[in-house]
Amino acid sequence: MGTFDLRIFSYLPNPRIWKATIAARMCGVTIDIRGAAGSELQKWLWDFEARPLSDAEMAEAKENERLAKAGFSGPLFKTNAFLDAHPFGTVPAAFGPDGTVGIFESNSIMRAVGRLGQEVYPLYGKDPYAASRIDSFLDASLVFARDSQVYLLALMAGTVTPEVHARAKEAFATYLTGIDRALMPSRSHLVGDGITLADICFVAEYALFSNERAQRKLLEGQGLEPVLNEGVGHEYSRALNHFQVMSQHEAFAEDVAPYMEKLERRIERAA
Repeated sequence: MGTFDLRIFSYLPNPRIWKATIAARMCGVTIDIRGAAGSELQKWLWDFEARPLSDAEMAEAKENERLAKAGFSGPLFKTNAFLDAHPFGTVPAAFGPDGTVGIFESNSIMRAVGRLGQEVYPLYGKDPYAASRIDSFLDASLVFARDSQVYLLALMAGTVTPEVHARAKEAFATYLTGIDRALMPSRSHLVGDGITLADICFVAEYALFSNERAQRKLLEGQGLEPVLNEGVGHEYSRALNHFQVMSQHEAFAEDVAPYMEKLERRIERAA
């Protein structure tokens, strides 16, 4: 394997690591990605040198066994070195090339890519004011990301409640209203005159939330209207158009296109 600037360990596919991969394509940063489907990560060693474990290795890895939280159940195998680098023990988990520095949370991993490649393409803005405005969009995305993740996990488990749905709906409205307003009257990007981390973050978060569309029957069966209802395209027309335009950019399409095509097939099967 050749050299890399950043390694990421995550469940796959995961739109939130697109934040890093899209940024990397735009600014010439090399990323090494390791991972598998979320259900398979319980049989992986969580480490800088993450890898799948055999049944025999799992039986011998008791010192690395940890109780799973947030999206996983049962034991996970996390090394002490992994937890030193990633004290919250979550994925996606990024590492510097020597494995000693851990970077966690998808926005921070994306920021690391932006900083590494800033001289090639200024994804983090052209001055401290632009960088701080970009940070404002990334921070605003966190409330939406938190509530959307709780909501999507509940949908997958078939345990969504009116309260969880209401929080997701409110977070979505707050986030999309801000994105839509930022694009008024006819701006092509969220900050400045070119693609920045703010645009990349928005595309990844909206794509992930689009998984709700495959759960329409479940929601309607509980008397709940999908957040992504028929009026969204009209109410947030600038934001949704921005998603479509950005998704077709060559740096975005490699991640977004196959994921959204697969999602459309799921929606058709669920209809």
